[in-house]
Parts: sequence; C-alpha cells; structure tokens
Amino acid sequence: MKRISYLSLIGVLLFCCNLTFAQQKVIKVACIGNSITYGSGIKDRNKDGYPAVLGRLLGSNYEVHNFGIGGRTLLMKGDRPYMKEQIFQDALSFQPDIVTIKLGTNDTKPQNWKYKEDFKKDLVTLINAFKQLPSNPKIYLCFPVPAYGVKWGINDSTITREVIPYIKSVAKKMKLKTIDLHTPMSGLPMYFPDQIHPNEAGANRIAEEIYRVISSQNQKN
Repeated sequence: MKRISYLSLIGVLLFCCNLTFAQQKVIKVACIGNSITYGSGIKDRNKDGYPAVLGRLLGSNYEVHNFGIGGRTLLMKGDRPYMKEQIFQDALSFQPDIVTIKLGTNDTKPQNWKYKEDFKKDLVTLINAFKQLPSNPKIYLCFPVPAYGVKWGINDSTITREVIPYIKSVAKKMKLKTIDLHTPMSGLPMYFPDQIHPNEAGANRIAEEIYRVISSQNQKN
C-alpha cells in the first residue's frame, strides 16, 4: 500500500509539473514586414511600434518579435526582396507559433510591380517557408494599410485593386486567415504624417486590429 501511495504521489507531482509547464509556455509571434512593421518614423519604435503594442495587448504569455525591415518587397525580383535578407532567416530560426505577414506596400513601386505576375508565387514561397517549420505556426496574411499619396512610387490604387486581391486569392487557396488593415485605417490621414508610415496613434490602431483577430481566433481553438 505504501508503494502504491508513493507512486501515486509521484504521478500527482509529475502532473502538476506538466500543468505548470503548459501554463508557462510562451507563444511566440513573428511580425514580418517592411518599414511600417519596423516602425519607421516612430520616435521609440521598440515601445510604440505596432509589434511592441501588440505584445502588450496579448500579455505575458506571448513573446512578440519585430522582424520588419524598411524598403523590402515580397517580390523576389523587386529592388530589395525581404526573403534575401538575414532577418528572414532570423524569423525562421525564431520558430514562431504565430506569424503575421504584412508585405506589399513597396511592391507597388513601378520598378517592382512590373513583376506583379510573380507576386502570388512569391507569397506562397514565403508562406511555405514558415509552414515547414517544426513549430507549425498559424499564419495570418495582412492587407497593407492605405497609402495617402503617391510617394516613392507607392500608390494606393495598386494596393486596393491588385495587391489585396492577390493576397485574398492566396489566402483562399492556402486556407489562411487574413487581417484587413486597409479598411480600419482608411479615412485617417492624420495617422500618416508622411502619407505612408503610421505615427504612434496609427501603430496603436494597427496593433489593436491584429490583436482583435488573433485573440478571437485563439478563443475558437
């Protein structure tokens, strides 16, 4: 009887340890993107960039990492492809549980969009790189925020008429969730001082929208 009790006690302790470990498991979130994700134009991007705000909204059970880098394109034939950067490899090595992909704004520049026929193919390549990870992350495709003027070749017409439909098409084909950042950020030019990059208030609103989608999805699972 004493041996049985001893074994039972060990079993209870192991169960408690496993339960504690499960409760403490940190969910890693990788924010993939360009200068908007990086936080260009925001004085303290490590505090007020949207990935940082998202981390605070999600809470202590999440670790949100900013893998944004300015001026990068999704297109591999673009002038500065994201997938050719070391930060892309860093994002893969991070072994995220959740990935948000927010690329496409710089692709609308004329020198890049001439390769638009490759956009969906290159997006699939990026997605598959994350899908093949052992962490098996949940992937969200974000629509670009509005461009409030034609700047550096970036234009909202191409974003709305071509980039977003391309993203929708890939999301449907690969059965991925999308996060519409274009609609909730429309009609808010005051949040975009240079017409392209959000300020602190704009970044906060982006984070709130991403948080709303991610948290609602986690509640369903």
